[in-house]
Amino acid sequence: MTTEAGTGSLPEASGAGQPVPEADPALVERWRSRGGELVELLAEVRERLGGVAAFRIGPAPAPTVLVTDPEAVQQVLARHPDRYVKRSHRARLLVGDGVLSATGEAWKRQRRVLQAQFTGPGMRRYEQRIAGAARTTAARWAEYARTGRSFDVRREMHRFALDSIWRSLTGYALDDATEGRLASVTAVVAALPTLPSDATDAREAVAADLARIDAVARYAIEAARGGAPGPDGPGLLHVLLDAAGAHPEYTEQLIRDELVTLLVAGHETTATTLTWLYLLLDRYPACREQALAAGGDGSAPRRQALQALVHETLRLYPSAWILPRHAAEAGTLAGYAIEAGSDLLVCPYLTHRDPGLWPDPERFDPRRFTSPNGRPTRPGSYFPFGLGPRACLGAQFALRESTVLLEQLLPAHTVAFDAAPAKAAYGITVQPDGPTTATLRAAHT
Repeated sequence: MTTEAGTGSLPEASGAGQPVPEADPALVERWRSRGGELVELLAEVRERLGGVAAFRIGPAPAPTVLVTDPEAVQQVLARHPDRYVKRSHRARLLVGDGVLSATGEAWKRQRRVLQAQFTGPGMRRYEQRIAGAARTTAARWAEYARTGRSFDVRREMHRFALDSIWRSLTGYALDDATEGRLASVTAVVAALPTLPSDATDAREAVAADLARIDAVARYAIEAARGGAPGPDGPGLLHVLLDAAGAHPEYTEQLIRDELVTLLVAGHETTATTLTWLYLLLDRYPACREQALAAGGDGSAPRRQALQALVHETLRLYPSAWILPRHAAEAGTLAGYAIEAGSDLLVCPYLTHRDPGLWPDPERFDPRRFTSPNGRPTRPGSYFPFGLGPRACLGAQFALRESTVLLEQLLPAHTVAFDAAPAKAAYGITVQPDGPTTATLRAAHT
């Protein structure tokens, strides 16, 4: 029987709960035999069994529970984060004990130190830095348009996002030498899904890249500690150094870990989102025209329309396509019994593509986020940055930098890709699986 996730509410039950419906082992074997992506298995499990469903891969005593129903998503991420806990992050090899991978009381302390920097007045400190990075990118694009030279859209988005976060961390614009060294961050993130399971072997496999990252981090920390602030004033790195004065746990290693965490979280996902956005606009050019027609330069209606472009891109390609959790204790989830020790996979990628929630879900339609009743109102239907206490700290930063860049680039140029990637690659993020080489044409809108 097929039960579409999101077509009905699954109440939070008390008591023992029903058994979670579990996929036939033959389904898993068919998926394994054809060498499919994990997302293909998850999509089939959801399609067959609904928004809370189980499957078994490997020798774990309890099945893995897939969670895509909005009500169940809310329970796992927002209502019961102490029951469904985040364990060691896949990126721990890179970010160490930074806020992305920290747990328990350490995570709470680290989040408090950083949280004020990414909301309200804190965000205003970084707007000029983001705008500077956007102007630098716009100048490069103007030269590409003038010469007709082809360029890699994905690399351009990485350069912009890395420049934005580097300015915000240090007060200085990103220079070519630092950009070259920080390419190791992207290299390690790309390698993470395929590294050996043994921690020592995994570290050895990327040792040279980690050494380059550590060298950049040491240089930045020493410069912030010993010199005057950059042209834009003190940055996030100075916040970490100030924290070390009040909190002895902010050792040199933890400051390094937080710096690298902010570099990873502050540019990888934004760059990927912007790359997907331009690929989608290549397929749906009318969406660009609609956004620009919403209002004049700098107007609130245009900004809202540009934000809708970003939100719709994040619906299709959320920053974290899958959010692993672990059941620290037994309980019920949306009326189903969850054993202690069970692993759960909350999957925004599938929730965002649920036809019971999002009509014609594969179509790129930013008007979902500007039209009355254009998007589902049920909490847990849209969560590209997670939900609850562990939702991404930098969500507002990412939305702001994406919008600022689009304000600069979208009216000036249209992007023509040589050949759009035919599929996606599912790693830490969902990446275009193929080259993103393009040329620019001047636009007059």
